[in-house]
Amino acid sequence: MADQRRVVILGGHGKVALLAEPKLKAAGFAVDAVIRNPAQSDDVRKAGANPVVFDMEHANVDSFAGLFEDAVAVVFSAGAGGGDADRTHAVDYQAAVNAIDAAQKAGVRRFVMVSYDTADRDPQTMGWPESFLPYAQAKHDADAHLIDSSLEYTILGPGVLTLEPETDKIVLTNDHTMIDGKPATPEQRATSRGNVAAVIARVLSADVAKRKTIAFYDGDQPIDEVLV
Repeated sequence: MADQRRVVILGGHGKVALLAEPKLKAAGFAVDAVIRNPAQSDDVRKAGANPVVFDMEHANVDSFAGLFEDAVAVVFSAGAGGGDADRTHAVDYQAAVNAIDAAQKAGVRRFVMVSYDTADRDPQTMGWPESFLPYAQAKHDADAHLIDSSLEYTILGPGVLTLEPETDKIVLTNDHTMIDGKPATPEQRATSRGNVAAVIARVLSADVAKRKTIAFYDGDQPIDEVLV
């Protein structure tokens, strides 16, 4: 791996990550997939990545920095999965903040954050159900911390994630959930996880969309033409 550019994916056994890992490998990267359960190792290897068992929830900045040493990019695709507000805060906010700070400390240049399309709005004004607020607040605050960092970040804002096959085609939203000046319908906000994985691979392999937030849904524009 020493002669390859190394990418570290946090949340390496997630649905998006498992789709992104072979794409990144095909693009010439060596991929370390960070997992918390050793039983997930074989799935990660099948996706072309190297499994790294690491407890993000309880790791400090120095531990993350050691993990990131010599990496060219970090992808944060982890999440607590909802249901527990304290754990959501620990993973979706605090671990993300620690990873951002550690990337700067370790000299990593690029950081890709998998977020969602309205994360930049104040969660308290969105009318979210009480059960969703801890997640929305955590993502909002973690994204804001990344924007304030010195990293060449890309924040990805997909809409409603699906398991539909990837098309390698998307549409960018031009104002939160707006498309061509009109609010996107729930159907228009559908975003396949495969397309999210393809966007991750594109922004890192082409080194584009630096210090930008990219909100997008499945669409009709080729990813490699949209992200240049």
